[in-house]
Amino acid sequence: MNVGEYFKIRYFVILLIVYLFLLPCKLFDVPFSTVVTDRNGELLGARIADDGQWRFPPNDIVSEKFEQCLIAFEDRYFYYHFGINPLAVLRALKQNIKAKRAVSGGSTLTMQLMRISRGGRRTVSEKLIEMILAIRVECRYSKKEILTMYASNAPFGGNVVGIEAASWRYFGHPADDLSWAEAAVLAVLPNAPAMIHIAKNRPLLLEKRNKLLKYLYEKGKMDKTDYHLAVSEELPAEPLPLPHIASHLVTGYYLKNRGQKTVSSIDKNLQISVENILERRHSDFLRRDIRNIAALVIDIRTNEVLAYCGNIKPGKNKQGDQVDIIRSPRSTGSILKPFLYYAALDEGLILPHTLLPDIPFSIDGFSPQNFNMQYEGAVPASQVISRSLNVPSVFLLKEYGVPKFYDFLKRAGMTTLRRPASNYGLSLILGGAEATLWDMSFMYSDMARALLGADQIAESAHNIQRQNMKRGGFFKPGAAWLAFDAMKEVNRPEEIDWHYIPSMKTVAWKTGTSYGFRDAWAIGVTSRFVVGVWAGNANGEGKPELVGARTAAPVMFDIFNILSSSEWFRKPENEFLEVEICKKSGRLKGRFCDETDTVLSLPGGLKTESCPYHTIISLTDDERYRVYENCVSYHQNIIKKKWFVLPPVWEWYYKQHHPDYKMLPPFMKGCEDDMKSPMQFIYPQRNVTVRVPKQLDGSEGEITFELAHSNSNATVFWHLNDEYAGTTQHIHKLTLLPAKGKHTLTAVDNDGMTVSIRITVE
Repeated sequence: MNVGEYFKIRYFVILLIVYLFLLPCKLFDVPFSTVVTDRNGELLGARIADDGQWRFPPNDIVSEKFEQCLIAFEDRYFYYHFGINPLAVLRALKQNIKAKRAVSGGSTLTMQLMRISRGGRRTVSEKLIEMILAIRVECRYSKKEILTMYASNAPFGGNVVGIEAASWRYFGHPADDLSWAEAAVLAVLPNAPAMIHIAKNRPLLLEKRNKLLKYLYEKGKMDKTDYHLAVSEELPAEPLPLPHIASHLVTGYYLKNRGQKTVSSIDKNLQISVENILERRHSDFLRRDIRNIAALVIDIRTNEVLAYCGNIKPGKNKQGDQVDIIRSPRSTGSILKPFLYYAALDEGLILPHTLLPDIPFSIDGFSPQNFNMQYEGAVPASQVISRSLNVPSVFLLKEYGVPKFYDFLKRAGMTTLRRPASNYGLSLILGGAEATLWDMSFMYSDMARALLGADQIAESAHNIQRQNMKRGGFFKPGAAWLAFDAMKEVNRPEEIDWHYIPSMKTVAWKTGTSYGFRDAWAIGVTSRFVVGVWAGNANGEGKPELVGARTAAPVMFDIFNILSSSEWFRKPENEFLEVEICKKSGRLKGRFCDETDTVLSLPGGLKTESCPYHTIISLTDDERYRVYENCVSYHQNIIKKKWFVLPPVWEWYYKQHHPDYKMLPPFMKGCEDDMKSPMQFIYPQRNVTVRVPKQLDGSEGEITFELAHSNSNATVFWHLNDEYAGTTQHIHKLTLLPAKGKHTLTAVDNDGMTVSIRITVE
């Protein structure tokens, strides 16, 4: 090999290497619109690309009709040339010389693809570069890939780029559903998008479209009927707005997955129906100055979101509608109570109907009250949940332990507990913490999934499923079934006797109302769906009508009414024991319980305390007085009788709501020495610090002390530090103004029985 041949080979190799690397790795480095579809690929909404263009992420395939139209109009020999068509180039050259100006470019689709990717300059030198690069493109990509890239990046007029964006903007549906007439319009537009447009030169556009359709008909690409239908279609009048469904969800994906196409788990038809329900209810709520609503629907089997309404649809003159409430922390109100009930059952702290105290009390200045501002003395635990009573729930949390419940909630999926448990205290169960509708709804869904058999749980196939799915299995079926059983006894809104209406679904549900009437919650569960609803004002403004049962619950049931029905959860097997309980106290049967019942209990319930409220007492034969055997003469008749006795404060309130409750008879004279005190302080409790309130004028107020006496006719004499302070009858309340410091408060009744407490006044 001589030197000349060597250099020729070397130059050839260099040119070959240069040619091989002429093309960049990506022909198009452009931003895309954020596109979100439902589970079936139907468009929910989109956000414009960062460069201000409607450019959807590219599809893998091009619809057959558009491909036929495009090739027929732009490049009839597309599948036969190698990037350039020599005959087309010669023909264009001849036409341009004859016209003495550029009237034809002879470009193939591949050459046009390169012109679009390089910026669209139209010069002779640029044309030569396009030819060279077109051949190189044909070496790297298949014909289908070239066609797809062209369709995804061709200009269609204005700021619309790509076939998918153009199809939605001009015809309101995906490119896969294009008619022959629509496909022909879109095939014509990229040829000269600045000269021919939907709103510009419409007669010329119509002429080009019909000419193309006629060619396809003559070539046998469509039959006569399709042809006549196609040419009779009118051109679109103007660009259409893109769908605006699940707008808050779409915005969320825009912020998280900008420029990507996401196939969500949303069911478009259900989403639209739920949005319509919210809009209808919103019109009613506005009259009460309640401006925002959010709703979430979850398919329990897959743990997927089927409907996501972060708020009402954003629009003019709507306040706070841009806020995605589903992801916004809000005060929980009572929505956490079923989880405490579940945890207490699971641990064996209570049985389903264990009596819990419902009496006034105060701990470190925290004095919970029920929504109706009343007390009932004692209430079964299951009713505490179904009736959403605050005071017994606080007692139960105190018994269970705040740190333990705090840890339970975090492990169950509550992500908003960012302060230490001690910072929340007992208010944790009454709205002292914030939660998102997202977390709460999925926690209820996770509990429900514990009751589904393996054959009922399906794999999630879409994107909006719960994060951290590894938590699945946290809830146990036995306690979950008992919790839902209590929740489905909640009376529904509108005060109707829904138990006897067969068309209404069985739903386990819970409402919540935050302090100051700022947040109204309702979350319901069937064996198929979870529906979570929040109502309120995004800015936190409270309104008297913002009560969960009055606002959020009716919306929740509206949504359940459009969902398919399903059988209630099957009772879990091998989870329960049948235990005998005291019917009145809900505790395990004690020695002296006279009325019993059998209930389902978890095994841990066997370690709970047996009924302490039933005792056996000695009575005179006429049952008018209690006696002790050692204080009556041997010739007097004594009878033994079982009796249900609650602590004095419990009893004071309990008897007002239970007329059948029998008070203990008084002791016979001479038998008082051994009796327990019939009195108990309601406020304050023993060894507490009491703060003197301030009046409106800044002066010190007074403190009202209160106690309960088992004898409604008793007279009570009050003493503060051994000094007489006053006398009460029937209702035992006394208002005093003690000095700052430590004090002893003593009450003595007319039988000489006493009770004392020590307090500190600040």
